[in-house]
Amino acid sequence: MSIYRTTIQALARLLPQDCTVCGQGSGGRLLCPACEADLPHLAGPLCPVCALPAPEGAACGACQASPPHFDASIAAFRYAFPVEHLVQELKYRHRLPLAGWLAEALMGRVAAAGVDCLIPLPLSAQRMRERGFNQAQEIARPLAHRLGLPLVSDACARVRDGAPQASLPWKERQANIRHAFECRLDL
Repeated sequence: MSIYRTTIQALARLLPQDCTVCGQGSGGRLLCPACEADLPHLAGPLCPVCALPAPEGAACGACQASPPHFDASIAAFRYAFPVEHLVQELKYRHRLPLAGWLAEALMGRVAAAGVDCLIPLPLSAQRMRERGFNQAQEIARPLAHRLGLPLVSDACARVRDGAPQASLPWKERQANIRHAFECRLDL
């Protein structure tokens, strides 16, 4: 563990915690009750492939028309406020305790899915140097530990860099990561 990460984690334990979203007192929790109530939980029937709303939980039209190269998605929230803010805080402000919070939010769904292992997608070498950590790895680590699953960090390699996803409109993101990863493991 790096000195930076150890220092950040120690400070997070010692200093009083305010809500990550609104800044109000949160009693030592990452989110205050009001912001927790605003979380965009995924509910209702979802497409088992992309985890977007779909009638009766069947594969949605988009996944049927153009099946992705994966079997299923697991998500706890829609990527909307305040979740998008929390993800940005984790990635760009190094709020590493949010990785554990996001892992906890995913715990029940990952356990129910019966997955064999967790594979965090790697960052580009440049992004890893800039950030100092891989947010996917930081979220997957506590999930794997708590669920007793193997964490296979070297199963995928980043083979092509593209523009940062956050800088692109939603519709361009899929094309931007096409052929960016290579699987080194026969799944």
